Amino acid sequence: MTKQLSGKIALITGGTTGIGLATAKELVVQGARVFITGRRQKELDAAIAEVGANATGIRADASVPADLDAVYAKIAKNAGRLDILHANAGGGDMLPLGSITEEHFDRIFATNVRGVLFTVQKALPLLVNGASIVLTGSTVSIKGTANFSVYSASKAAVRNFARSWSLDLQGRGIRVNVVSPGPIRTPGLGDLVPDEHRQGLFDALAAQVPLGRLGEPEEVGKVVAFLASDASSFINGAELFVDGGMAQI
Repeated sequence: MTKQLSGKIALITGGTTGIGLATAKELVVQGARVFITGRRQKELDAAIAEVGANATGIRADASVPADLDAVYAKIAKNAGRLDILHANAGGGDMLPLGSITEEHFDRIFATNVRGVLFTVQKALPLLVNGASIVLTGSTVSIKGTANFSVYSASKAAVRNFARSWSLDLQGRGIRVNVVSPGPIRTPGLGDLVPDEHRQGLFDALAAQVPLGRLGEPEEVGKVVAFLASDASSFINGAELFVDGGMAQI
C-alpha cells in the first residue's frame, strides 16, 4: 500500500499529548519523518518512544521565539527542509468575563496567537514550495462559550491567519488550512475541570454532539494527514471541522 506522505519532513508543535501526539503517529504511519516539540522533556521522551523511530523530539516552548529558532536550526541541520508544518501548540482555561486578568489573556494569546504566528514565520525559509501548513483551530472560534472568551478569541485569530497567509504565500504554492476540532477526549479537555467533574464534563459535551459522543485524537490526526497530503492539493485557506456536527447544525 502506498503511503501518502512517504519521504515528507514534518514538524508538529505541541506534539507530546492529545491531538499533536495522535497526528505524529498518523504522519509516521503515512511515511513521514516527524519532528515533535514539547515544553517538558519527560513527556517529550515518552511521546517519541510511543511514536517510534521516525520521530525526533525537540524541547521547546512555542511562545518563546528563541526556542523556535533552536527548533528550526536543528531541523535545518538534520533534515534540510520542511514539507509539512502543523502549528498545534496551544491551550487555555476558563474564566468568566469579570474575572479575566492580564496574566490569563497574555498567557493564552502568547501561545495560541503569537506562538502560531512566529512558528509559521520562522519556518518559511525551510518550507519547500508547495508545502502544507495546518493550524489547529477550534469550534469555539465560531460559537459563543461561557467563561471561555479569551481562548475562543485566540482561535478566531488563528482562523483568520489561515485566510490571510494563504494570500501571503500564494506565490510559493504553500497551502494554509485550519483543522477545527470539537470536543475531543484529550488530557487538555479533561483538565478544564477538577478530576471529580471530568466525566460529567465529557457527558455534557457528548450530549451536544449530533453523533452522541466525544471525538478521539486519532480522528483529528487523520484529517491533519489529509490536509498535509496531495489528496487535498486544491484545498487552501479552508477550515475543516472535526466535531461530529456540533458546530454545524
